[in-house]
Amino acid sequence: MARSTRSLLRGRLVPTLAMALGLSMALGACVSGSPATGDAPEQSGDAYSGEVEWWTINLQKNYGPDIQKWIDAYEKEHPKVTIKWVDVPGQDITTKLLAALASGKVPDAVNITSATTGLFAGSMADLNSLFSKDEIAAYAPNLADPLVADGKRIAIPWYNGGTSLGFYNKDLLAKAGFDPAKPPKTYDDALALATAYKTATGKSATNFMAYSSVVQANGIPLLSPDKKTAAFNTPETLALVEKFKPLFDSGAIAPGSLGANPRELPQSLENRQIAFNPAAVSSSLLNIEKNSPAVYGSIVVGPPVTGADGKYYMSGQQIVTVPAKSDNQAAAAAWLKFVTAPEQQLALCKLVPIYPSSVKALEDPFFTDIAGTTQADQARKVLLDTFKNSVDASLGSGNDEQLRKLFDDQIRAYMSGTTSAKQALDTAEKAWNETLAKGSK
Repeated sequence: MARSTRSLLRGRLVPTLAMALGLSMALGACVSGSPATGDAPEQSGDAYSGEVEWWTINLQKNYGPDIQKWIDAYEKEHPKVTIKWVDVPGQDITTKLLAALASGKVPDAVNITSATTGLFAGSMADLNSLFSKDEIAAYAPNLADPLVADGKRIAIPWYNGGTSLGFYNKDLLAKAGFDPAKPPKTYDDALALATAYKTATGKSATNFMAYSSVVQANGIPLLSPDKKTAAFNTPETLALVEKFKPLFDSGAIAPGSLGANPRELPQSLENRQIAFNPAAVSSSLLNIEKNSPAVYGSIVVGPPVTGADGKYYMSGQQIVTVPAKSDNQAAAAAWLKFVTAPEQQLALCKLVPIYPSSVKALEDPFFTDIAGTTQADQARKVLLDTFKNSVDASLGSGNDEQLRKLFDDQIRAYMSGTTSAKQALDTAEKAWNETLAKGSK
């Protein structure tokens, strides 16, 4: 392998969900769920001729020369094809694509996030007509299957940041009887460790909180199967969120856990004001190493804790698709097959800590033979172990980010004592249903 495992943690390709979406309710209301309009454009029918305008998210600055080599090689092999690469900032991709769809002047191939499938599904070509069954079967089913709606293949998977990880400061947690070889596996295990640490030290243990991602990872559906109404307001959800309240009131769960930005919470592993995070974004390990090397040396990495269904949830994945209004769909699909081929996926994964959607790429020794013992090596091993049982947490609502915010705000209200748990869920349910109703019009 060309670079060490540790060097692979020096960058981050996947943008934060909020940046990747840049999504407003007003725009979502006018496009979500609506099919592409107007006459179908005249197609060239030639997979290897014409211009393919290809949009990506936040790749050119750090990986421009590497990807340009793909383009150069492809154009050399197919001299009648021109790839026009347009790289879009993460915060702009949604509004830019919405504007393009409204104008009718669309890219031929575009990289979006799975969290926006509900928003753009009606405006994309059915890739079942552009990819064979064998070609689709080359992608991991747990990543490819969620990208189908009503029999229509909206997109194909490209890359992802893997699931979350559990990070434990073994030195701090020693006072609570923590066994580094047996980190918590479930929510209940994590809450029990938080209680034990608070009892032993009088200090806050974690920022773990019953937000929408935690409810979802407990196997509780957040949306109805038709994605038109909220489904989370159940006795199971009520019992789950109420389980967190005593720990928050006692301080076992840190007071800063109610902050809106999980990357800027006042109590963190870096400043030793918490002792563990049982479900952290994998890239935060780099932050610990950079900002607090001493803490980094004390970190034990484990799988994220799970809820009742035992599955591991990733916040979303990067996907590629072809707008229905493209007049060069065959060439666009051929280019996307090249971009998402095992060789290109593997090359990208060697530049930055991401994970491929290609089954063949996942079987490469780069992923299967990890001999190191550093925290970064542990993280990669755990991510690969959990990958096969991972689930894309995207809701497919067309407004995922806003819905999650509405739910999480009510959990904050409950934890801070301004409302009851039942009222919080009732209010969140009403807000979701109103938002979903607007988006379907």
